[in-house]
Amino acid sequence: MSKSIARNDPCHCGSGRKYKRCCQAKDEAAEREARAKAEAEAPEPEASSDKAPPKPAPVPKHRTEQPWKRRNLATRGFQKVSTPRKIGAS
Repeated sequence: MSKSIARNDPCHCGSGRKYKRCCQAKDEAAEREARAKAEAEAPEPEASSDKAPPKPAPVPKHRTEQPWKRRNLATRGFQKVSTPRKIGAS
C-alpha cells in the first residue's frame, strides 16, 4: 500500500492528515517485520567453504598525458616565463 501513496498525500486511513504524519511509521514497521520474517524462513544457502569468493583484480586507471603532473622528470612542464619590464615611454 505504501508504494502507491506518497509521503505528502492524504493518509489512506481517512484521518485527513498527511500520510507521513499519520500511518507511514506503522506501515514501514509492518513491512520491516514482514521482511524479517521472510528472511528468517528462507533456507540458508549451503556454502562449500567458509571463505568468501576472491575479489576481482582492480582495473588499472587510464593514463593520460598530463605534463603538469609529472614529477621527477628531466623536463619541466609549464614554467613561469619572466619577461623584462618595459621602462620608459613607448
